Amino acid sequence: MPMLIAKRLAAVVVILLALTAVLFALQQSSTADPVKTMLGPGASRELVLQTRKNLGLDDPLTVQYVRYVDHLVHGDLGSSYRTRRPVSTDLGTFLPATVELTLFALLLALVLAAVFAVATTLRWPGAGAFRLLLLVGSSAPAFLLAIGGIVLFYQQLGWLPATGRTDIGDAPTGPTGLLTVDALLHARPDVLSNALQHLLLPGLAIAVGPAVSIGRVLRSSLVTTMRTDYTRTARAKGLREVAVMRRHVLRNSIGPALSMTGLQVGLMFAGVLVVELIFAWPGLGQYTAQSIPVDDFPAIAGVMLLLGVAYVLINTVVDLLQAAADPRIEV
Repeated sequence: MPMLIAKRLAAVVVILLALTAVLFALQQSSTADPVKTMLGPGASRELVLQTRKNLGLDDPLTVQYVRYVDHLVHGDLGSSYRTRRPVSTDLGTFLPATVELTLFALLLALVLAAVFAVATTLRWPGAGAFRLLLLVGSSAPAFLLAIGGIVLFYQQLGWLPATGRTDIGDAPTGPTGLLTVDALLHARPDVLSNALQHLLLPGLAIAVGPAVSIGRVLRSSLVTTMRTDYTRTARAKGLREVAVMRRHVLRNSIGPALSMTGLQVGLMFAGVLVVELIFAWPGLGQYTAQSIPVDDFPAIAGVMLLLGVAYVLINTVVDLLQAAADPRIEV
């Protein structure tokens, strides 16, 4: 296990360096002039040239890249041309809402995937209808599910809210920035209930697609494991199917599902950014959408880098969890 951890951490460093190189190349190839974007169209030529020199934009590309990586290592993502604040400050403002929505959607996807796989493997009553419902939902993109959910559950039935994180004006804003966690810390069950209601529609829109992908892989692995000799031996001892599943099958079947979960995280990030716009969710999706029309590259690059780092780290954790579930994995 220590050797596996060392290999995965080394791979993380290499991948992140490659990611910074791609972002730097995109910035250099952009047709937008960062200095003119920063100073505005009315800036004089002398001021533009002096600002370029002060920012080091006339230095060789290798020098600029080394400086860029050095700034990133020290947490300096540059300043937003639009908000005139450090990008790291902006990300700290918008990130908690996105983290809360992503974690909720991931948890929801894992629960739906587990129910999908176990119910269809053990052939529980209603498993076929549940499977059909998930498959139909997964055939639509996240934004279409989001719009359909708003039309059905907000406009027609009035069961769930359609925008924002909460309707409560005095909801706590700290210390974590995650509204559900802060509601628990401040003993505010009204805020917790309201926040969960606001999470449900966007979370479902993001979770359905990954849930089916993870559930299919898990079901295939469960069916294969259920046919092994040690599973037959467990049945011969008189254990019920549920007990066989819990004690002997799940752990030996979870590896492929973990791998699929890591792959689905990237798709969930893309879904989150789009769904946030539909539900007016005050997260990174809103921040990115507001930055694109004004060519605010530092802000866009900051979001891309943050999501890339999160994706790499999550897949590294998935690899380590696979090794924990199956000690034979040491490569």
